[in-house]
Amino acid sequence: MELGSGEQVIFRGHPSWRSILGYYAKGLLLAVLAAGVAALITRIAQDEVKAGTVVLAAAVVLALVVVVGVLKRIATTYTITSQRLHIRRGIVARRTQEARLERVQNVNTRQSAIERILQVGTVDFDTAGTDDSDFTFAGVADPEEVVRAVDEAQRAAGQPATPEPPSV
Repeated sequence: MELGSGEQVIFRGHPSWRSILGYYAKGLLLAVLAAGVAALITRIAQDEVKAGTVVLAAAVVLALVVVVGVLKRIATTYTITSQRLHIRRGIVARRTQEARLERVQNVNTRQSAIERILQVGTVDFDTAGTDDSDFTFAGVADPEEVVRAVDEAQRAAGQPATPEPPSV
């Protein structure tokens, strides 16, 4: 992402590794299933279970799951600058989303009970004049830090802050 004149990066990050633990748990189950299928096939074909084949099948599936998980995580970059929000996804095929900071109307966070334990969450941005309802930073560590970064960026851009109630 190229920065414009006077633009500064306030936050840059990726989804947290903790946010894809569910994916890895499913991958582990898939590896166990692959090992079971390999054991069944070698048992039927050779009247005995070949431990090497079973371990190899599980290891290959587990390695693929880990590589895909890591690539998926590092191929997603969330950036907040002094002028805009930017999401980039993908390595070979790329998808980018961008919104000018002044168009951000609401910033909301979501955390399930498990996500609170893992200290990850999703930050949703509502932007003016767009139907893009999928402008989210998903699986970020410390979603409150992202909200603070957007607030800081908006203040730095000179946008009107929410007025404080008058003192009596």
